Amino acid sequence: MKFLRNIFDNAHHKLESKEKIKKFWPLIDAFDTLMFTPKDVTKSGSHIRDAIDLKRTMMLVITAMVPCLLFGIYNAGYQSLRLTEAGWDAGVFDCFMAGLPKILLLIIVSYATGLGVEFIFAIRNQHSVAEGFLVSGMLIPLIMPIDVPLWMVVAATAFAVLIGKEVFGGTGMNILNVALTARAFLFFAYPTKMSGDKVWISDYELMKEKSLAVKENMANGTEIPEHLANVPELVDGMSGATAMGELASTFDATAAHSETVTSMFASGGQFDFMNSFLGLIPGSVGETSALACLLGAGMLLATGIASWKVIGSFFVGGLFMTTVLFAIGGNPYFDLNPIHQLMLGGFMFGMVFMATDPVTACQTGTGKFIYGFLGGSLGILIRILNPAYPEGIMLAILIANVCAPLIDHMVIQSNIKRRLSRLKTA
Repeated sequence: MKFLRNIFDNAHHKLESKEKIKKFWPLIDAFDTLMFTPKDVTKSGSHIRDAIDLKRTMMLVITAMVPCLLFGIYNAGYQSLRLTEAGWDAGVFDCFMAGLPKILLLIIVSYATGLGVEFIFAIRNQHSVAEGFLVSGMLIPLIMPIDVPLWMVVAATAFAVLIGKEVFGGTGMNILNVALTARAFLFFAYPTKMSGDKVWISDYELMKEKSLAVKENMANGTEIPEHLANVPELVDGMSGATAMGELASTFDATAAHSETVTSMFASGGQFDFMNSFLGLIPGSVGETSALACLLGAGMLLATGIASWKVIGSFFVGGLFMTTVLFAIGGNPYFDLNPIHQLMLGGFMFGMVFMATDPVTACQTGTGKFIYGFLGGSLGILIRILNPAYPEGIMLAILIANVCAPLIDHMVIQSNIKRRLSRLKTA
């Protein structure tokens, strides 16, 4: 570590001695403070001595996301291989290696784009590079479909950092979760690449095209296109739809179709409770496994990074809404077991890693309960009652982000009025 320390010290010395490159000090400072504790200390006044700073806090959050990342890599490969006859005998390592390349590219592109924007603003304004994107850069790939084009990730990440954060003043000033802003941008700008049954499994469209080409070849003798030569053939009857997509398809559907979908969520079905809890279903890269999300939640709560008030009230809000709609009933979406409902989609991931964002969440104790309950209940309400938008967690948390300052204001004003009334009676 002393060798690394000397490298950074020499870099700082060269920057200070040469006027032309002095403006690039935020670049060196960012990597220096990432590897070592910042040398700046409080000079006067009362303060708390603590070894943790914002970068270390962000690294703890990233560490908590590791279970979701590792399982997401495995599941990406598993979902792709299970659609081919050759992949049915694939082991854990085979699935992991099959999913690794695409997800690694998503992470690299996300960090390169976001940190590039951060460095440009830091150099332009001559301030230290903010640490907030360390977490956002990992969250963005985890909430994307595996087959999203990389140029879209670049556009969404740049938009989220520029419009979602920098225009408000940078890290700590944004009113919306940066990662969800990136996803919302893609969802409304390119909806066909963020929904449907073709984007959740790696190379699904190519495998389907290969399957049709093989059938044409057998029927009419037409040649199989060259670009499909090394693409595996899709097994007949295999679908790339998510659990939310299947349930949404039951609105105004025939009784036979509704019964078919219902069987997929029964014991032994593709989306049964165990598969939904473990995450062995199609979905965004890191959001499918409720178990991995709970492991991350345990770490965030144990270290005090996340608020138990937000996580607890978010879960209670979602459970309350699913229970009410379950009691109403009427179709497979309403009739799904409430706990099973919460294991699907992005509910658990949003609850643990999105709603708990300390910048965009409420700051008051009572406000955190209201904020979490609002996000959880609204997410389920949007998900179930809007067949055109079968996953409502993203919009619910963004709406809760917008409402957070108002909730805090109302809580504070309520406290002031209560104390004034006590003062008058005294």
